[in-house]
Amino acid sequence: MLRIQTCLKAMIVLTLAASCGFAGSLSGKIIGGKGAAAVYIEAIPGKTFPAPAKHVVMDQKSLLFQPHAAVVLAGTTVDFLNSDNVQHNIFWPSVAGNKKLSHNMGTWPKGEIRSFKFDTSGVVPLLCNVHPEMSGFIVVSPTPYYAEADASGEYKIDNIPDGSYQVTAWREGMKPQTKPVTISGGATQDFALTK
Repeated sequence: MLRIQTCLKAMIVLTLAASCGFAGSLSGKIIGGKGAAAVYIEAIPGKTFPAPAKHVVMDQKSLLFQPHAAVVLAGTTVDFLNSDNVQHNIFWPSVAGNKKLSHNMGTWPKGEIRSFKFDTSGVVPLLCNVHPEMSGFIVVSPTPYYAEADASGEYKIDNIPDGSYQVTAWREGMKPQTKPVTISGGATQDFALTK
């Protein structure tokens, strides 16, 4: 009887796995440059992803953007907070290099928040007109399959549906790089970025 129950449980698990599709992981390392880095899957054919309800906060504190870089899913609203005792401005000259998508949010005092919904994927360089030494980044991923790399450049993205995709790596001050990858359980993809 115990053997039959074990076989039935195994059949149920296999049936559920087949109906849900398999998911794998992608890991690797970004080489070249220093600073913030991110990796994301460009698209999952036939799938769209709803915008997250939760907002991401990008603070201006101690004359810095905090965090310096944030990776978000396309459609995410970012709340820009000013925690300094001085006025700050936020603008970006482009989104993914497209200058037509530049935007200036204006200047505001301590304690105020201004929000913006990022619908276009790619890198958004953040600047402050009041303090030109300040810079930060929003990396907008078209899919929820993304990761920030650690200080050594290593990254891992979990629960990616098995399939063939394009994956993009970005690091501050370097040219982004896109490579093909096939996910079947686990895959590895390294990137050597240049200026």
